[in-house]
Amino acid sequence: MANPSLPLVRLTGLTKKFGAVSAVRNLNFQIHRGDFVAIFGPNGAGKTTLLKMVAGLTSPTSGEVKFEGDRSARARAETGYVSHQTLLYNELTGRENLLFYARLYGLDGGADLADSMLSRVGLAEARNLMVRGFSRGMKQRLTLGRALLHEPRLLLLDEPYTGLDQHGSRLLTRLLGTLRAEGRTVLMITHNLAEGLELSTRVMILHRGKLAHQARQEELTRSALENLYFEIVER
Repeated sequence: MANPSLPLVRLTGLTKKFGAVSAVRNLNFQIHRGDFVAIFGPNGAGKTTLLKMVAGLTSPTSGEVKFEGDRSARARAETGYVSHQTLLYNELTGRENLLFYARLYGLDGGADLADSMLSRVGLAEARNLMVRGFSRGMKQRLTLGRALLHEPRLLLLDEPYTGLDQHGSRLLTRLLGTLRAEGRTVLMITHNLAEGLELSTRVMILHRGKLAHQARQEELTRSALENLYFEIVER
């Protein structure tokens, strides 16, 4: 049974090296239930590597990730992960994609779950269309639906706004706003300062593998965040 006194995820001394290069350096922070954490940083700051370690997809060189006090072995079952690649099957319909993943997750009532999720992400009318004909925004929403299908306790988003036009960005922001309102726990990497700040409960800036700054959302305006961000990354 979950212990409400424990953070959902705790990172302690988290470090990842690739040869002589340190992609992530001695990160220490906690993610609590209901947090929507937006992480900003330039390319090469170690953001994707961090997300993969939290997801249990790659092992740290040193330090650890604990999920409710345990090591990260349980992370894959407890998280939903949206990466740069959609990992969708283009020759299947949107509904068939979700049915396939429902079977992979071992979920009961896959057909009802798939239909409900398609409605939730605004793709009910496209349910029987081949994914190869989807726009980037539609694929991104279907990918998010797939990540939510097994009701994960932690949702990890790696640059979800990449490749989206203004309409697609607006739809995604609305969907993520709903997740925040539901109290979902989300860790999102983004270059989009405006949407990231709007959605988050807490923001972090990662630079050269280190946590350069973190603050509560209400402590920053958009202009203050922009000024702080460029001050840090241009040092």
